[in-house]
Amino acid sequence: MSAAVVTGVGAVTPHGIGVEAYWAGTLAGRSAIRPVTRFDPEPYPVRLAGEVPGFSAAEHVPSRIVPQTDHWTHLGLAAAAMALDDSGIDPAGMPEYEMAVVTASSSGGTEFGQHEMVNLWGRGPEFVGAYQSIAWFYAATTGQISIRHGMRGPCGVIATEQAGGLDAVAQSRRLLRDGTRMVVSGGTDASLCPYGLVAQLSTRALSARPDPARAYLPFDAEACGYVPGEGGALLIVEDAGHARDRGAGRVYGEIAGYGATFDPPPGSDRPPTLRRAIEKALDDAGIGPDDVDVVFADAMGVPEQDRAEADALTAVFGPRGVPVTAPKTLTGRLYAGGAALDLLAALLSIRDAVIPPTVHVEGPAADRLDLVLDAPRPAQVRNALVVARGYGGFNAALVARTPRR
Repeated sequence: MSAAVVTGVGAVTPHGIGVEAYWAGTLAGRSAIRPVTRFDPEPYPVRLAGEVPGFSAAEHVPSRIVPQTDHWTHLGLAAAAMALDDSGIDPAGMPEYEMAVVTASSSGGTEFGQHEMVNLWGRGPEFVGAYQSIAWFYAATTGQISIRHGMRGPCGVIATEQAGGLDAVAQSRRLLRDGTRMVVSGGTDASLCPYGLVAQLSTRALSARPDPARAYLPFDAEACGYVPGEGGALLIVEDAGHARDRGAGRVYGEIAGYGATFDPPPGSDRPPTLRRAIEKALDDAGIGPDDVDVVFADAMGVPEQDRAEADALTAVFGPRGVPVTAPKTLTGRLYAGGAALDLLAALLSIRDAVIPPTVHVEGPAADRLDLVLDAPRPAQVRNALVVARGYGGFNAALVARTPRR
C-alpha cells in the first residue's frame, strides 16, 4: 500500500501570511496574541486574540468570490493556493476526479452570518443577500477550493472543532487508499466577530485576562483558559507513488498513523479516551512510545483539561518521557485551523531538526512533562505526534514521520 505524503504546505496565521512567516515567528518565540481589532471588544470579557495581520482578500481571492464568501473561506482559499504552488502541482494537468478537497470547520462563516442577521433585523429580509444560504455553511471552504481548482473527486468537511484538522488529514489518507491521487486538506477558522465570540464564550474555556503574556498558560499553575485565534494551514496530501512519478520537488513527511476516540459525557464514571487515541495512532504507524521524538500537545489551558492530557501523555510515554511543546501559546487556539497548523509545525520540525517552544509558561503544574520552554530545542525529529481535542469530546492523534528515501 502506497504511503500518504505531504508535498505542499500553505498557511495564513497570526504570525503573518505564508509558511515561513509562521515558522520564523514561532522559532523566535514572538507572541502574536494582541488586543482584538476586528471589532470593538470593550463589551466582552475576552479582549485578546490571535488575528491574522495584513490580510487582504482582494490580493488572494478572485474579486467575484470575495462578496460571496466569509473571511474564513478567504483564508482557506489563500492557504490552498500557497500549498498547491509549493507542491508544484498544476491542477489543470490532472484528472479532475482524482483530486479531492477535505477541510475542517468548527463554526462556519460566522462573520458573514452576523452581517446578514444585522441586515435582517435592522433593515428587513429584502436586504439579506442570497449568498447567506451558502457562505456560513461548514463546507463552503471545501466547495470554493474545489470549484476554483477544478477538483471533482470525493470532497468533504469534518466538523470536530480543534480535532478537525487531524481528522480531515486522516480522511484524506483514506481517500488516497481508495484511488484518489491528491487531496487538499487541513483547516482554517475565523470566528473573531461578536457573534462568533459569544458562541465561544458558552464553553467557559476562554481566558479573560488582559495581559497577553499571562492570558494563555497551558500546563501552568496559573492556567485560566485559552485565547482564541484565526487562520490555519492547508496541506497537499498525495499518494507517494504519484508524487514520485511526477517528480515532486519535496516531500515534507508521511502521514504514518492516526487514532480517534470520543470521550464519555461529563459526570460519567468512565475515563477520558485521549490515551487510547494516542495508542491507536502509534499502533497504526507501527511504532512504540520510544520512537516518538516530540509531542505537539493540545494544550487547552483549562486546568482540569491540562491534567487529563498530562495524565494521558504520562501513561503512554512515562514521566518526562518525550519532549512536549505547544507553539499555539504564540497564536492562540485556532479551532479547526489549530491542529492543521500544529501538523505543519511538526513537518517543519522534521525538516529543520528543531522543536519549537512553548512560551510564557512558568513553573508548569504538569511537571511530569518535558515541556520545551521559551527557546527552540535542536533535535533530530523522525516521528512527531500531534494531539488535538475538540469541544464536545472529540480526540484525535496523528503521527507524522520523516519521508522515506
